[in-house]
Amino acid sequence: MTIDQKLIMAEAKDYLGITLSALLYTFGFTFFLMPYEIVTGGVAGISAIVYYATSFPNSYTYFMVNGVLLIIGLKILGWKFLVKTIYAILVLTILLEVMREAVPVDEQGNMVKILGEGQDFMSLVIGCIMTGCALGLFFLNNGSTGGTDIIAASINKFHNISLGTILIFVDFIIIGSCIFIPQFGTYLQRLQMIVFGFCTMIIENFMLDYIMDKKRQSVQFMIFSDKWQEIANEIGTKMEHGVTILDAQGWYTGKKSKVLCILAKKNESVSIFRLIKIIDPHAFVSQSSVIGVYGEGFDEMKVKVPKKKK
Repeated sequence: MTIDQKLIMAEAKDYLGITLSALLYTFGFTFFLMPYEIVTGGVAGISAIVYYATSFPNSYTYFMVNGVLLIIGLKILGWKFLVKTIYAILVLTILLEVMREAVPVDEQGNMVKILGEGQDFMSLVIGCIMTGCALGLFFLNNGSTGGTDIIAASINKFHNISLGTILIFVDFIIIGSCIFIPQFGTYLQRLQMIVFGFCTMIIENFMLDYIMDKKRQSVQFMIFSDKWQEIANEIGTKMEHGVTILDAQGWYTGKKSKVLCILAKKNESVSIFRLIKIIDPHAFVSQSSVIGVYGEGFDEMKVKVPKKKK
């Protein structure tokens, strides 16, 4: 497979992942959050608030707000940054409309509460687990849902404020705005809606971090084997993985040998173990979790260096 073919396959995989992520997000949002009038952050939260207050289709609001933000984002961030975001917004807009039509309604035309009356918090938990996982999958496939992400990226470009801080601030404003909308009932009912909205933020962010961290988890292998050269060759060529060879000496026997040190993603563990077992079933292998691995195909060192040090 040529480099161009690999790039095409990688892009196709990203777009497929974004599509499946959008499907999971809209399902959780529409079937578990909207029937119970639970608000969330972001543009999806804005569109839900408008829908609860006016019955105006949330897919239309979602598309219009994102359209305005995209125009701003294109000018500040450029076209390349937003290509997959535009695709994600279009897919989400279509799926929000499709899912809203798919949700069963009662005789009064209200969305049927899938878990029944009084199950607001349980529905919130299930819905946010889905939407939080979907958000994580969006980022793992090099995409995003647009909306407040564009605001955060635009501000971050000119000011030294983290993306997470900006997103939390914006979401607080969106969810907190419910207190000023009389259509949501009494002051106590609006306050309850805001508390539930803050719970959605916590659960979604927890699931988002969990999915992202799960993908980034790394392990360290220490391989002791007389066939160290063969194992190193196979890992280096078949898995295209770096291998460090260390000199070692047994304390009791005094025998000198070589030890292979490998840092890999956790999801590569099974493949490495299988390869080792094929070559040397009697190899002594130590596997340990590492807190972080940076550089050379792993995570980027995201620390700021003073200008003088540069």
